[in-house]
Amino acid sequence: MEKDQMQEIAKPYRVVLEGGQGEFTEKKSRFIATVRPVESEEEASAFIEEMKKTYWDASHNCSAFVIGKKAELTRCSDDGEPARTAGRPMLEVLLGEEIRNVAVVVTRYFGGTLLGTGGLVRAYTMAVKEGLAACRIGTMRFGVRMQIDTDYNGVGKVQYLLGQAGLVPEETSYTDRVRIRVLVPWEEAGAFEKKTVEATNARAVLTRLEQLYFVDKEGSLQ
Repeated sequence: MEKDQMQEIAKPYRVVLEGGQGEFTEKKSRFIATVRPVESEEEASAFIEEMKKTYWDASHNCSAFVIGKKAELTRCSDDGEPARTAGRPMLEVLLGEEIRNVAVVVTRYFGGTLLGTGGLVRAYTMAVKEGLAACRIGTMRFGVRMQIDTDYNGVGKVQYLLGQAGLVPEETSYTDRVRIRVLVPWEEAGAFEKKTVEATNARAVLTRLEQLYFVDKEGSLQ
């Protein structure tokens, strides 16, 4: 595979690990943002319909979703609000935060005062940000699952290198030798292999078991 293709594959992206709900109020209008991870357009559509049934008495249930690592599929709906004052601003927040495979519905209960175009854009934007702040966000990275086999003389150096690189072993087994399995980001794999072999005078044997995406970091957007 070409180097440029691998770099594109290895580009990290963010996902919602656990959905959440946030709220924003503007001139007595309530904007409730519900965020959920989705894997397909069908799943996103079902979630949007679920929210419309849950908040059947609301003035509007505007929505936006992003599907695919490269945001191959995006959709948004103003649900009766003036064009481009709700769905599009909501979608822009998701794209700006580089979050993929996610859907958000912002439910509005009208407070009696018209907000105007600018006010609506601001309110829907802020609602989505509040919703995302209540979520648990992960960074998906492309990497290599490695198996490290070493004798007991080399394990200390291997553990030191893992700590230096911020890598946490998935599994460690101790028999007549020590076997460690660890996920290494793709762009760091070659350098880590070289350092480990050199540091242990080749007592450590590294095997690339598979390439895969994995969650590297967790937390909220804040």
